[in-house]
Amino acid sequence: MKRDVYGEALYDFHTLNQLQEPLLLHSSYGDIEEMPIEVFFRDQNDFPELEHIALALCDGHILDVGAGVGSHSLHLQQKGFKVDAIEHSASACTIMKQRGVQKVLQEDFFQLKNKQYDTLLFLMNGIGLAGTIDGFKKLLQHSKSLLTENGQLLFDSSDIAYLYDEYCITKPQHYYGQINFQYEYKGNFGEPFNWIYIAQKELIKIAHEENWVVQVLYEDDNDQYLVRMEPRKNQQSL
Repeated sequence: MKRDVYGEALYDFHTLNQLQEPLLLHSSYGDIEEMPIEVFFRDQNDFPELEHIALALCDGHILDVGAGVGSHSLHLQQKGFKVDAIEHSASACTIMKQRGVQKVLQEDFFQLKNKQYDTLLFLMNGIGLAGTIDGFKKLLQHSKSLLTENGQLLFDSSDIAYLYDEYCITKPQHYYGQINFQYEYKGNFGEPFNWIYIAQKELIKIAHEENWVVQVLYEDDNDQYLVRMEPRKNQQSL
């Protein structure tokens, strides 16, 4: 089993307020990026407009999916909401508890059962954890089992078609928004993982196939957008 190098880097930054070595992210489109780890520790003054809009729309009992070190959960707690923060990384969960997040679940979102939420929140392209188009369909199906009758799904994503022009590479046979990543920290490599970015047109198509109502609430100049979705109610014949 590969080390949780992402979690190790988060913990070093949390305890030392700096990294002695950068957290690197290798990608299937050939680039190696240095992750700006401080972005995970932002407070509300540093949230972009898209995130402020999403957080303002949160309602009821909230599940913050892929909560990282809990920045969004802490903000929502301060607003008086009941929040469960779910995160796979054990180190990130430890940090959240130390930062004051009240309800931390160290679990795989897809394994979460017997819970009901009014809002499922996936920020910073949190739906990317679905990994593939089929995985995204499964995410929507599983989300229905976790939502209350009038529950909602809030998330952002983006169209990354520009990357293929920027790096002069051919789009893959699978959906082009599916990227394979691998973290590296202090010479150690984490487990490779798929992450997905979904363009609006593809998202709307899948959402309709899976019987969801879609509202695109915000778009910026970088093809990033914010969506609110809810399961479509069955139409009853008169």
